Amino acid sequence: MRVQETLPAPPHYDIIVLDDLSTQDGGFLRRLSRRVCTVSPSGERSAPLIYDEVDRRALDAVVIVPHFLAKNEQGLTQRYVVLRSAIRPPLALRKSSRSPISENENRGLWEVPAGLVEAHERGLDGLRAAAARELAEETGFFVSPMALHELGPSSLPAPGVIAERHFYFHVEVDPVEQTSPQLDGSALEAAGELIAVPVAHCLLAARLGELQDTKTELALRRLADELPLNGER
Repeated sequence: MRVQETLPAPPHYDIIVLDDLSTQDGGFLRRLSRRVCTVSPSGERSAPLIYDEVDRRALDAVVIVPHFLAKNEQGLTQRYVVLRSAIRPPLALRKSSRSPISENENRGLWEVPAGLVEAHERGLDGLRAAAARELAEETGFFVSPMALHELGPSSLPAPGVIAERHFYFHVEVDPVEQTSPQLDGSALEAAGELIAVPVAHCLLAARLGELQDTKTELALRRLADELPLNGER
């Protein structure tokens, strides 16, 4: 083990595909199965292994934090965030017997709005357009793409399973201007509900395990670093 004072770049190992065993079958998601080997920085190859991963037509996603300032019941100004409830089949169908500790039977989640980036949505302008589209679709807030601000760099939610990247944005919205969400026509999205909750309370809920979606917690922590949660600058 080396002791470092700063974070260096990781060792640059390559992956070589020896055989592609994937099929074209699949729905929204497709399983890629490939026989691969690693190549060390010195050029040494590892023994081959078969590695499966998940792929889909639209790979990357935008994550949007819609927020606004309002007074709470005590008359104090707080920054609120708009969240959507979500039911995710892999989580809902997870067997409690597979968990090493007890789990809540209610598998619903609170999440910030998010959605997939289409193939034509390229560059920062394309990502902003995707974020504005998803925001209107999921929450009913229509904003100019240029009103969306970047919220830190992209992140990798599950790099051992899928090569998806998340791109983060935030935008201040006006609750008076909200319209009915357009949604995407799916039964899963139709099951969602919208709420607005102070960001500070959401961060507390994350610490207590009541807000479990990791992209949402990361986005809210970044927002708290970016803007004051009580409106004071």
